Amino acid sequence: MAAPRNRKHIFVVGPPQVEAYKPHPRTMKPDKPPPPLSRADHGKVLGLAFQAAVVEANNRREDARLKIQGAEPGLYVQFEGQPGYPLQVRSLEAVRKGIEVVAVSYAKTEGPEPRSIERATVFVPDEQAKHFLTCFESYSKTTPKKKREKRYEDMVDSISSLRLATLRGLWTDTSESYPEENEAIWWEVWLRRQDGNELERLMEFAAAQEIDIAARRLMFDDRIVTLVRAAPAQLATSIDVLNDVAELRKAKDVATVFIDMGPEEQAEWVKELYGRLSPPSEDAPAVCVLDTGVTRGHPLLSGALDAGDCHTCEPAWGVHDHRGHGTEMAGLALFGDLTPVLSGTQHIELRHRLESVKILPPHGRPDNPPELYGAITAEAANRAEIAAPARRRAFSMSVTATDERDRGQPTSWSAAIDALAAGRSFDPSTKGLTYIDDGDAPTQRLFVLSAGNVDRTALCVDHLVRSDIDPIHDPGQAWNALTVGAITEKTIINDPTLSSWQPVAKSGDLSPWSTTGLAFAEAWPLKPDIVFEGGNVIKNDKGEIDFPCTDLSLLTTHFKPSEKSFVCSWATSAATAQAARLATLISAEYPNYWPETLRAIVVHSAEWTVEMEAQHSVTSRKRERAQLIQRYGYGVPSIERALRSANDALTLVGQSSICPFNDTKMRELHFFDLPWPREVLAELGETQVQLRVTLSYFIEPNPGRRGWKSRHRYASHGLRFEVKGPTESFDEFRKRLNKQALEENEVKPGKGSEALKWYLGEQARSRGSLHSDFLSCSAANLAECGVIAVYPVSGWWKDQPKRDRSDKGARYALVVSIETPDVETDIWTPVAAQAGVPVEVAH
Repeated sequence: MAAPRNRKHIFVVGPPQVEAYKPHPRTMKPDKPPPPLSRADHGKVLGLAFQAAVVEANNRREDARLKIQGAEPGLYVQFEGQPGYPLQVRSLEAVRKGIEVVAVSYAKTEGPEPRSIERATVFVPDEQAKHFLTCFESYSKTTPKKKREKRYEDMVDSISSLRLATLRGLWTDTSESYPEENEAIWWEVWLRRQDGNELERLMEFAAAQEIDIAARRLMFDDRIVTLVRAAPAQLATSIDVLNDVAELRKAKDVATVFIDMGPEEQAEWVKELYGRLSPPSEDAPAVCVLDTGVTRGHPLLSGALDAGDCHTCEPAWGVHDHRGHGTEMAGLALFGDLTPVLSGTQHIELRHRLESVKILPPHGRPDNPPELYGAITAEAANRAEIAAPARRRAFSMSVTATDERDRGQPTSWSAAIDALAAGRSFDPSTKGLTYIDDGDAPTQRLFVLSAGNVDRTALCVDHLVRSDIDPIHDPGQAWNALTVGAITEKTIINDPTLSSWQPVAKSGDLSPWSTTGLAFAEAWPLKPDIVFEGGNVIKNDKGEIDFPCTDLSLLTTHFKPSEKSFVCSWATSAATAQAARLATLISAEYPNYWPETLRAIVVHSAEWTVEMEAQHSVTSRKRERAQLIQRYGYGVPSIERALRSANDALTLVGQSSICPFNDTKMRELHFFDLPWPREVLAELGETQVQLRVTLSYFIEPNPGRRGWKSRHRYASHGLRFEVKGPTESFDEFRKRLNKQALEENEVKPGKGSEALKWYLGEQARSRGSLHSDFLSCSAANLAECGVIAVYPVSGWWKDQPKRDRSDKGARYALVVSIETPDVETDIWTPVAAQAGVPVEVAH
């Protein structure tokens, strides 16, 4: 029998051992196309095409008959790669000359086996057009190559063709979402930040073309994002006369219509529960609900939601809940599913508070301008923090885009969340995401986001098939967020009028509402991170689907308590509010835990159900095991595991900050020599025990779609962990990871960790900015594995030293747990003694 979870997690107080780091070289075979039959001919063809592009650009500029003051004369050239091979995107750029890759997109060849075609659009100032002509001329030479002479073979071999770019050349969204020539849509316009006058030039252009620009915008380090309503025909000349536009995407639509359905409950239930509640303290952490507003007047919410903590992004919207969804989320964020709470009799001491920021306008209409939701989210965080700057909080947002076209790629919305999580703040005066107080301690934030729902019209009996092809909705792909999908344990229907209906999903399996990350490319994070209860739907013998079913839904607070007190809730929205509640309860229990740590603990506490594991029981390949996470995340978190250790289930928590890079080189790595139950484990011998490691950190985003390679990669940095093998010494472990630790002429040691068979493995677990893996091994082997290394891998900080913030440090959380499920033993007490923790039972 497992020991009761009545012990505190053990915080590792001492800093890790830090040493200078130089990784061992890795042999990587470049993915290069074969050279053309004649480089001389290929270079000449490209040179002529470039000259034609220059002439055409001048002609188009004259035909436009529009001159924008301050616009830099230049042209956009689209380079197309050889089918099946990547362009050498970085070589197309010459920053000192003002030549910039602004957008990278992809297409496919036709035929039974389509191959990918990479396209890069490059802005070239007029006076630098000779740069590429010189490159093509050198490439075309047939004379013997002189020492150190550049012929640009890698760059030009990868180019199949080039042309003057049209507006489509700046389109980085899905090709099918590109509008018809005279179809007016709202565009998300990404401007290159150059001299600070980009918006003024855009306004001048918009006035001349009689097109609308939305008031809201969002500023990243090198990009400004705003919304423009126009048809392609109106916007087309922008690339000839404006030359500030970097890329174009379709503006996001979000789901703003929520249906209030569910049973009316007696007001006495509220009174009875209200009498059992103790309100939270003033310094309690909060779940900040970003939604339709919250009805503070609901008796079950009023004690945890002060009037001063109700905000709105636009004063004209008011702070009230106009749809009901925000109040639903608030009830779940405070209590979880109300059904067991109402059925209970115990006193409830609330340990966390609520905040509300209204981010959705009331009575929205399709013809109203869309909002730039990255900016809205940033403003919402700003308003809550201004009102209570010292409060710890988790932001809970169940609002997602209604389309599915991003498939894991970062957007302005998800990038804004990543920037806010990493510590940037929204400056209302500039609309920028910046470090307003650029000191050593920016304010990191935890965002808990919905994965998004399968459309109600697409719900079907084969729900797993449907969920697997329905990708997580924007902004759920954000690297730094905790993204929540939905599971269901609700399969019992008591309603006699539904006797001929059955639940669609089995108990413990994915909710039919939940989207998944299986459609994400391997470049993007494993999502969702976790799943929570999201309810079920029902089916009849004809295969027809219906919802909601009260028995298969969650119970929460209704936004008009004068009409009824409770309402049913379901889907990933409900799951998200519950996940935010758990994160905030952890914060209440462990006030010193960082947002990165809260995310790690929530994920670390998650386990797959029997039904989830059965879906992949025959899978043995680690890459395929990653698909289990892309459907179910790391499973269902447990409040008991998240808050407490046990004698036979020890959790160690470390927090530190690493300096990844210095002048384009790796800088340092960390070693944690953890307090470890070595003697106890050694005595257990061949008994199988379990080890789990979770590493969580927040990256800074670089959101422009410019190939995400080298200097344009999305993440500022990456971190990885490695555990010392049972048969290697600490010195061998160091030398295996760090070339700088080797003596002169010394050879890198062997792997030394063959006895540790990780479930996912290094490659599968290394996507995103949260890495969790586990294994089973003998206790004797695990006894020798008490050292864990954390080290950096590349990111755009390394490639752009002027923007590198490594000196400020990159925070991370490391969570390590050991469990001895089959034996009664005490591994917690000896570790607590080593760590200097008082040995007392937590109640």
